[in-house]
Amino acid sequence: MINISETAEQKRIGRVALGDMVHRSAQRAGDHIALIDGDEHLSYTELDVQSSRFGHFLRSAFPAGGQIATLCANSAEFVVAINGIHKAGNVWVPVNIMLGAEEIGYILRHAETTAIVADEEVCQEPKMAAMLEELGLPLIVTRAGGETGGAARAFSVVLRGQPDTLPEVEIDAQRPALIMYTSGTTGQPKGVVHSHGSVHCALIANIANFGYRQDDVVTCLLPLFHCGQHNAAAAALAAGASIVISRGFNPAQLIADISAQRISMVIGLPMMYRATLALPAAASADFSSVRRCVYAMAPMPQELIAEIRARICSDLMLVTGQTEIYPLTMIYRPGAEGGQSANYWGVSSPIVETAIMDDDGRLLPQGEVGEIVHRGPNVMLGYFKDPEATAEVQKFGWHHTGDIGRFDACGQMQFLDRKKDLIKTGGENVASIKVESTILGHPAVAGAAAIGIPHPHWDEAVCAVVVLKPDVPCSEAELETWCRERLGRFEIPKAIRFVTELPTTATGKLRKVALRREFEGLFIG
Repeated sequence: MINISETAEQKRIGRVALGDMVHRSAQRAGDHIALIDGDEHLSYTELDVQSSRFGHFLRSAFPAGGQIATLCANSAEFVVAINGIHKAGNVWVPVNIMLGAEEIGYILRHAETTAIVADEEVCQEPKMAAMLEELGLPLIVTRAGGETGGAARAFSVVLRGQPDTLPEVEIDAQRPALIMYTSGTTGQPKGVVHSHGSVHCALIANIANFGYRQDDVVTCLLPLFHCGQHNAAAAALAAGASIVISRGFNPAQLIADISAQRISMVIGLPMMYRATLALPAAASADFSSVRRCVYAMAPMPQELIAEIRARICSDLMLVTGQTEIYPLTMIYRPGAEGGQSANYWGVSSPIVETAIMDDDGRLLPQGEVGEIVHRGPNVMLGYFKDPEATAEVQKFGWHHTGDIGRFDACGQMQFLDRKKDLIKTGGENVASIKVESTILGHPAVAGAAAIGIPHPHWDEAVCAVVVLKPDVPCSEAELETWCRERLGRFEIPKAIRFVTELPTTATGKLRKVALRREFEGLFIG
């Protein structure tokens, strides 16, 4: 056995720390633009300096290693704050600002937050203002339009007079870097604790997964408080690419940005691509700069895949992951693989090992259906203050995704359904995603969700909740015929209901629990 004791200087030489990534990019990329936020452009040197200044402020003002929460929409200041928190050795707690004030208050308390970085607009919302006043935590206000009041301090003000240099902090790879809370669609949100090492491994792998280059210009359409967008943006910054920051998704603005900024990589949800291509301006738009389109979160109909490849870019890539195992976990390239349906997840990221497992912990052979499990260095440390839930999701030495799938004969992962979304009707298992994909193939349909709801005879019945495209008529009978021609008898919805929109989280995930609650009495009474 070799035993080597390290001095502090030796530990610093080989440390793994997220705050070092932008700093190192600045050594290489310097004057290259890192962030484009409307008219504001920050070079890598400026991003490095500003985030170091914020890191020094945090070191001087708050306890070392404490939790710093953010209540921010996408902005250049938000990116500066994230990197400053990491440089200071504090733990970043990104909070979904689309949640209600009560749930946000729960997260801030549960996370044992010591200070909050928040947009002025968020702070001024009455319920949020009352909750923040009740908490009484120190507040740093981003995107402030003027002077702040009380104990709150403007983000731009706290940077003044701080050193430009990288803060000297001892950081170990296993040290917690962030606590990111799950959506909490089935109960109170859980705090997922990731280390500097787990996120760092994911980001380095994702430079290769996405194929980032320093000359890339990358979208930032999804919220940075979500693991998917944070990982995509942080990996791009580690590679020295430029990021175009959007406050929210606007298809007309995306078309304009692609042309004006010569965007080379678009990362979004299927509905974003559909909405963009539906605009009349898309017919004459210049998409020539786009070399890769990436999507996640939801299945994409084959007809939309074909349209994207024909009109925007032929290189289309699906990526998957979870908050608990920092994205990416699997990658699929529809059109490049030949013949598979849209419900494929493809192959594992280079740092991830993937298997199919039954309920007793046995790994299943190719072709058999079971739970998709992973292991690799990007798995979380655990759930904050919840060792029982951590043990359950990591039993048998694997991370359990809660997703059902199988490997096909070519070694490609076929995703079948979420375990909790699998519909059990009349002794048969129905994959909700198969029903949804079938309905989404109808030319009149813009969105669909298949759910199982209580039925006195079938135990559960398949119910389809559908959003139609504007001004495209379609009847329940027409959709039922469409399904009857494409699905097995037990898979055909026993009810189809039309709605104007489907409930989703801030990052576009369907909230099926809300739909089940809304329609649970449909076949009873």
